[in-house]
Amino acid sequence: MWLLLAFLSAALLGFYDAFKKESLRDNAVLPVLFLNTLFSSLVFLPFIILSFRAPDLLHGTVFDMPVAGWEAHKYILLKSFIVLSSWVFGYFGMKHLPLTIVGPINATRPVMVLIGALLVFGERLNLYQWLGVLLAVLSFFMLSRSGKKEGIDFRRDRWILFIVLAAVTGAVSGLYDKYLMTRLSPMLVQSWYNVYQVFIMCPVILLLWYPLRKTSTPFRWEWTIVGISLFLSAADFSYFYALSFEGSMISIVSMVRRGSVVVSFLFGALFFHEKNLKSKAVDLILVLVGMFFLYLGSR
Repeated sequence: MWLLLAFLSAALLGFYDAFKKESLRDNAVLPVLFLNTLFSSLVFLPFIILSFRAPDLLHGTVFDMPVAGWEAHKYILLKSFIVLSSWVFGYFGMKHLPLTIVGPINATRPVMVLIGALLVFGERLNLYQWLGVLLAVLSFFMLSRSGKKEGIDFRRDRWILFIVLAAVTGAVSGLYDKYLMTRLSPMLVQSWYNVYQVFIMCPVILLLWYPLRKTSTPFRWEWTIVGISLFLSAADFSYFYALSFEGSMISIVSMVRRGSVVVSFLFGALFFHEKNLKSKAVDLILVLVGMFFLYLGSR
């Protein structure tokens, strides 16, 4: 069950990336990020209110959210800072790079999670799972070759660095999620970390973006910004629920979620008309074959 939820989360993440790319095109990054955190919080606000006003209403369902004190919330607050750091790097990188480049780079994130899972949680992979990981690593090096055709130097381009930093902080977040899911309710974590992100983003908007708004890229409203929050909320809900299952492996869940590159690649090709699709398709196929081996190894 947890593996199917991971695949569902992957598909939803692909739509999230596509809506994010469209929202950021010629648009100010920080307001888009702020609105994403705001709308995601509004999605879960009714459940937070019910947890205080009518705690028995959702008891025994996947939407059940216990009331917790500072002992739990301090861990969720740390989660908010980690995720927001990843998003800041990821949003700026996404704005300046083709979606067909960003997607495969993000697909290599689970390799970092794997190393952490081996060291921290003592997870062990079988032969099929190792083959899947090695193919993902190979796809990253092949992707750098494809990027050169578009004038993107993986060693010197700062937006590539931003995407890599987003992947690193995202991997840290993934490992931390596994730790949290052994101690806290999935709904408690997802609902409150979104709320905390809104409060963290408020001073960022007021101090970093608002004073310079007239001399930087202007902000314009796009309805796709709402789509970012909806698809992300659904993807994260499936993800946290998957991790809450006993026996679930963060190294595998993280790798499967990066299968979102399939959906984002199709959007990049069909709607954003990006270039060098043939060479990038080879990289994508390597990722897909890697996903298949992970599935075989997890049956």
